[in-house]
Amino acid sequence: MARHRGPFDPPPLPIAALIIPSGSVIAGSLLTLLPMIASMPLLPPFGFMMLIAWRLARIEALPVWSPLLLGLIDDLFSGQPFGNAMVSWTVAFIVIDLLDQRLVARDFWQDWLLASGAITAYLLFGRLMATPLQAHVDTIVLVQIVVAVMLYPIVAQVISWLDRRTAAVAT
Repeated sequence: MARHRGPFDPPPLPIAALIIPSGSVIAGSLLTLLPMIASMPLLPPFGFMMLIAWRLARIEALPVWSPLLLGLIDDLFSGQPFGNAMVSWTVAFIVIDLLDQRLVARDFWQDWLLASGAITAYLLFGRLMATPLQAHVDTIVLVQIVVAVMLYPIVAQVISWLDRRTAAVAT
């Protein structure tokens, strides 16, 4: 049975406002498919960075259950053990939601700090799940963390541009 909309209920979102956030996260996850020649893996987790940037920019852009499905798509293309992104993206989403309830107001520096902590935890969790502890990959993971944290402001700018485009479509 369809629910009747009241006079003060917000109008339903157009389909573009629902597709652009999840589509940009999927596009970030698919960047790992680009053929790149590198001596060590320095490509940051762009899908995760897009997810965190959308969550910090606009809470209602992605549903609460979306990290699970978007993590599944990332797991299919990233080469990490299956379920790694599903678990870590969902946990990061929940932790950021809990921290967001405690913070009264946020600015860009706090968003960058939250994103840096989430990116660091995600990459360290992926290192623990994907490689044995005896593997000497800690320096590479540290460099990847630094690259990802330094690229986060660019990802946040792309998300804010997409958010403005989504708002223009919605009106």
